[in-house]
Amino acid sequence: MSIKIFVMTHKQFKAPTDSMYVPLQVGHAISPGLGCLADDTGDNISRKNKSFCELTGIYWLWKNYHACDYIGICHYRRYLINKQGLIFTENELMRLLQNHDMITPKLLTLNTSYFNGFSQNHHQKDLLITEQVISEKYPDYLPVFHHMVHDVHTYFGNIFIASKERFDAYCEWLFDILFEVERRVDISSYDNYCKRLFGFLSEFLLTVYIAKQNLSTYECMVGMSGEKHETRVLRESLAKCFADGDYQKAQSIFMENYVKRPDILMEASDITGELRLCMQVISTCSFEQELYGHNLLDMIHDYHSLMEFCHRLNEIVNHFLTGTESAADISWLKKSTALSPKAVDIAIQMFCSDEDLKENVFSKICSHLKDF
Repeated sequence: MSIKIFVMTHKQFKAPTDSMYVPLQVGHAISPGLGCLADDTGDNISRKNKSFCELTGIYWLWKNYHACDYIGICHYRRYLINKQGLIFTENELMRLLQNHDMITPKLLTLNTSYFNGFSQNHHQKDLLITEQVISEKYPDYLPVFHHMVHDVHTYFGNIFIASKERFDAYCEWLFDILFEVERRVDISSYDNYCKRLFGFLSEFLLTVYIAKQNLSTYECMVGMSGEKHETRVLRESLAKCFADGDYQKAQSIFMENYVKRPDILMEASDITGELRLCMQVISTCSFEQELYGHNLLDMIHDYHSLMEFCHRLNEIVNHFLTGTESAADISWLKKSTALSPKAVDIAIQMFCSDEDLKENVFSKICSHLKDF
């Protein structure tokens, strides 16, 4: 029994030394070669890479690669990892696959339903067209699709490991749907982010397929080998604005990037969680300036100190929300000269939807604050 994990990439990267992991360049038909296995030989859709993303590699493997019993998909920055935080070995995967149909990342829990999230960041009609195609081609999947699309869980990244037989069966189902959706939608006017439509749809369709097939999955963490270049550039730009005390410019820069890349706050992009904290800083400063005539950046402008401040505040808020606050938490609140009631309110809003609990925790925390 053999297993190969194909690492989808569009740029040079340091590949794992384990020969089980095989780099596969996607979109090779429209990009310079990287000197590794590529997706543009034999039966291929390599030229569709701008809209199908890593699916051009998945399609190529379905149609052209038959030299393994088990096959897996990961990315040059994202790998499935074991409980020790290391990429899997072949022996580890083989043991897991004896008892599970598929190895996947952990299900993401969204802040809203998949339908609402897709509608906010993409073109809702494309999801409705996908639903129509499924109703025509695979009507037995429709009840599961309806349930899952209004649920708050989905897989991300098209990252999974399965037998080659199951992989092929999934691909046959998936591409039959996507190619029909492609015939019915016009993405020519979409921005580059929304043109990645079929890559986004396929992440959700994997969730539907697993649920309908009642597959046994082993869910594990995804290890990130590094953050995206655009994420790092954005973070550095925001840090410069904070150092200058200019939260309004920081807000403008963030929103400009968010319009282009609505996924920048997702874990796959914001692997440190710092962009979320940056948004918290911006929101806090905006409200504080309006309410008090001064704001957090008047007292703290060093980027790392701001991240530590927000992280500690959020930690304390969660302790109060769960009734586990400590003497150290209360001491920090009493000593902080940069913490306003509005900053507390914003932090609570991030983690709690129960109005009574929010009011109660807000009152408790504020009883320990200095005047702002």
